[in-house]
Amino acid sequence: MKPLKAGETTILTVKREASIGYFLTNGKEEVLLHKRETERPLSIDEEVTVFLYQDHEGRLCATMEKPKITNHRYDWVEVVDVVPKLGVFVDIGISKDVLVSLDDLPPLPTLWPKRGDQLYCSLKTDKRGRLLAELADDEVMKQIAVKAPESIFNKNIRGRVYRLIKAGSFLISDVGYIGFIHESQRRREPRLGEIVEGRVIAVKEDGTVNVSLLPRKHETIDEDADMIYRYLESRGGAMPYHDKSDPDDIQARFQMSKAAFKRALGRLMKEKKVYQENGWTYIKREES
Repeated sequence: MKPLKAGETTILTVKREASIGYFLTNGKEEVLLHKRETERPLSIDEEVTVFLYQDHEGRLCATMEKPKITNHRYDWVEVVDVVPKLGVFVDIGISKDVLVSLDDLPPLPTLWPKRGDQLYCSLKTDKRGRLLAELADDEVMKQIAVKAPESIFNKNIRGRVYRLIKAGSFLISDVGYIGFIHESQRRREPRLGEIVEGRVIAVKEDGTVNVSLLPRKHETIDEDADMIYRYLESRGGAMPYHDKSDPDDIQARFQMSKAAFKRALGRLMKEKKVYQENGWTYIKREES
């Protein structure tokens, strides 16, 4: 007879009733099914299907609620709490939330999931027998993936980040395409579990795609021009940067290349929003 184990769904028999609930057995071990975890009154010797988990004191107990994930079943679960020295807790559909250990999360806490993010997980028990949520690996994600058609090239795509590596981030799109975002194709690194939107820049033979989170050139000009104009406004309408400024100074101030800066500045000048004079750039005010 297999020992009872947290994270599994099993059929047990009602052995006896107590004031707080029912004690269930497999013929060898007993677990408590609290009355708040039952759907209806139970009878002695009745067989019931329950899910086994650990309560807040680490004791094995049972619930008649059906969890979204088990030791053998993966699904998307929502992050409901973030505890810096432990990890993140996810809602698996029962009264007790389950921990994704910090050992399975990115080294940088800024890349941890936030409340409301979702992770694709199953359950596992560690060496101490604690029930934990386990992130799906690449092989598991491939099992639920859909092969991307070539027609998706250069189209926009929306997906959730499920894995981070040094070279970039992996996502799975709303329709199931697996995508990779190289570090060169983003302005910041997305966190685990975050939803991102980008465009497909390559469709590979295996049906996966490469994704860029950088805007298209015309979109970039608009964003950069807006950033420069807002910076000018914050300085009272004048700044000591112009189209001949040092590239390193531009990069340090605006986090953009000199070429991108000149394109955006050119857009503002063409629209007669700014002008340059003696090495400075000014907002062009309406003549009264």
